[in-house]
This record gives sequence, structure tokens and C-alpha cells, in this order.
Amino acid sequence: MNTRQFSLKSIRPEIPSATINDYMSSDERFQNLVLRPIIKFQNDLLVEAFKNYIVKHKSVFHNLTLEKRLVYIENSIQRDMKFRNSLKGMIMGQFTVEEYLLYIENSSALNKRMMNIVKERLLSNVQLFVKPELLKAV
Repeated sequence: MNTRQFSLKSIRPEIPSATINDYMSSDERFQNLVLRPIIKFQNDLLVEAFKNYIVKHKSVFHNLTLEKRLVYIENSIQRDMKFRNSLKGMIMGQFTVEEYLLYIENSSALNKRMMNIVKERLLSNVQLFVKPELLKAV
């Protein structure tokens, strides 16, 4: 195993709930062995990227109800291709060459899985996206 490959794999968190068995599809296997650990590892970066997205879009997000904030997060990932591609790059940059070669075999389906996991992460971190000035008052 080369140094880059070993280093990338060694820093990924383990996810005990991500099961692997003989009956799952190759996409599901890739999701549980590669995507989930990378996205968990990149969580802080993904959160900061979304905070920046909010600022770049005139902080409209902060004036929304909680329900509309959740929709805003989903829409930003599904409809804003520039942002979506940026998120994909943050994840794909953590692939080993071998993983990248597996990814390109079925990138469309794996991108859907990837973006769904990222969306769920951002949705579960919605409380981190409050206005910075509101945090200082506490």
C-alpha cells in the first residue's frame, strides 16, 4: 500500500453501524466503506462550506423558519451545481486512486448517495448555522 493510500485510510473514522455483508450491492458497499467514513471525517469542512454558502447568498437563510431552513439546505445541495460540485470535490479528494477507479464506474448513482449523506449531515447540524452575532451574546 502506498503512503498516500495508507495515510488516507488511516485517518478515516470507523463507523460501527455501517455494516458490510455479501448480499449488498457494490454501491452500498462503497457507500459504507468509503463515503460514510470520508463524509464523517470531512464534517467540519462541510459545515464551514455551508456557512460560507449562507454568507455568499446574502444570509437569507437566517431569516427563515426552521422548516424553511431545512428546505433551503436541501435545495442548495440539489439545485446549486457549483456548490454541489464543490462538496463532491471535498469528498472525492479523500479517495484513494483505487476508490476513485471504483467511483467512476458508477459515479451517477454514487453521487446521489454521496449528496444524500452530506444533506443529512448538514440537516443534523442546522443548529450550527445560526447568525454568528447571536452566538456572541450568549
